[in-house]
Amino acid sequence: MVKIRLSRFGSKHNPHYRIVVADVRRPRDGGYIESIGYYDPRKTTENFLKVDADRAAYWLSQGAQPTMTARRLLKAQGVQVK
Repeated sequence: MVKIRLSRFGSKHNPHYRIVVADVRRPRDGGYIESIGYYDPRKTTENFLKVDADRAAYWLSQGAQPTMTARRLLKAQGVQVK
């Protein structure tokens, strides 16, 4: 099964996340199929959230299931999530 989820990167006490499409059997920060955006939960810059809506819609149409957090972020960017 393929999921759209967050993968953490950034330094200690400074989290940043990539929004990735990954197989559920891979570890959180392990290999992924495709990176479709990023998210800065601390909102340190003006563009703290960016999602490639076309690629997200493509993966959703292929059956990828977003996690709850990824679903919230995708909806914030205007991606139609079932």
